Amino acid sequence: MNRVKTLSTILIALLIAIQFVQPARTNPPADPARAITRRLQVDPEVARILDRACRDCHSNDTRWPWYSRVAPGSWLVIDHVNHGRRHLNFSDWPDDATEQEKLSAICSEVTSGRMPVSSYTLVHRNARIESQDARRVCEWATREQQALNVTSPR
Repeated sequence: MNRVKTLSTILIALLIAIQFVQPARTNPPADPARAITRRLQVDPEVARILDRACRDCHSNDTRWPWYSRVAPGSWLVIDHVNHGRRHLNFSDWPDDATEQEKLSAICSEVTSGRMPVSSYTLVHRNARIESQDARRVCEWATREQQALNVTSPR
């Protein structure tokens, strides 16, 4: 019994101590001229899907939930957001050859079910992308790729 009490005390102290190790939860300033909506025609229905399912990890406008303030969960959330922004950021959309690749990747990720990640949809059930949502996103991405090919062949 004494051993359980000692281990419990150590565990509680450790959980309290790690609360002081908090990585930054940031929403970097964004230049509206670099947003995806300025570069591409995002129809309202697709915009709603992207906002609901992708915005928190793939933009500079993350809505930080309460659990992003409690370690060790906060470490995972902040790492996911930083990783997501590095790979695809709707607030800092490219205006180069990678734009085509990004659109293709969006379609591939949502149709395969890799995005949004299951750990996110477990907590945010409304972020799930159903097959009809994935189809709409892919149709939009394909139209935008075709429009880019017409306006600026690469």
